[in-house]
Amino acid sequence: MELWPAIDLLGGKCVRLQQGDYQRETVFGEDPVAIAKQWRDQGAEYLHLVDLDGAKSGNLVNEEVIRCIAQAMDIPVQLGGGVRDESTITRLLGLGLSRLVLGTAALKNQHWFVAMCEKYPQQLVLGIDARNGMVATEGWLATSTTPAVELAVALEQRTSKIAAIVYTDIARDGMLTGPNYESIQTLQQAVKTPIIASGGVGVLADVIQLRDSGVAGCIIGRALYENRFRLDEALHAVKTAPRISR
Repeated sequence: MELWPAIDLLGGKCVRLQQGDYQRETVFGEDPVAIAKQWRDQGAEYLHLVDLDGAKSGNLVNEEVIRCIAQAMDIPVQLGGGVRDESTITRLLGLGLSRLVLGTAALKNQHWFVAMCEKYPQQLVLGIDARNGMVATEGWLATSTTPAVELAVALEQRTSKIAAIVYTDIARDGMLTGPNYESIQTLQQAVKTPIIASGGVGVLADVIQLRDSGVAGCIIGRALYENRFRLDEALHAVKTAPRISR
C-alpha cells in the first residue's frame, strides 16, 4: 500500500484543517519545502499536496511553493485544489508534478473530465470528498446532491484512464478518529479504479487496517504532524505487521 504524507498549503504555509473548516486551522510549518524534504528523508515514496486557497477560490494560488516542492523532490508528487481547466493541468504537469487531483471540475463537467483523462492518461486523479455520502465541492464549502459512489461509477464507465480515486470522508478529516472503513469498502466494491483513502488516520493500527482492507494507498496528515507516529514507522508497519484475520 502506498503511503502519501500530506502537505496542505494555505497562504504559503503548511496547515491542517479540521473537517475541512477554514476557521479551524492549525499551522504546522512556515516552510512547506523543508517539510517536504523531511518526509522524503523519513523514506516517503510519494507526496500529496493540496492548495487549500486554490480549492476555495477555483484558481491556483500557491504555485510558487508548489513549484519549489516539485523541483526539490525525486519522488512522485500529486496535487489537488484549484485544478479546473486544461491550461492549469498543462502548467502543473510542466512543473514536474506526477498527478493532479480534480474534484469540483470532475463533478460539474464530467464530459470535460473524461476528455482530460483520455488526453492525460493515468495523470489525473478523481478526488471525491464526501459529506454524509454526498460529493462536496468548492473546497468543501458546498455539498452537491450527487452520491459519491454514483459519481465514481459514472466516470469509471466512461474512461479507464483515471489514475486513482482519492476518497475523503470530510467528517473524519483532521479528527484522528479513524477512517470511514464502511464507506471505503462500499466504494471499493463499486469500482475497479485504485482507491486512496484520506481522512481520519490517527494511529498506526488505522494504517494497518487500511492496508488489510485492500486500498491502494492512504493519505496521512495530522497524525504525522502531531507525532502520533513517524512516517518511517508507518512504512515499516505496512510491510511487516501481521495481517488482521477476518
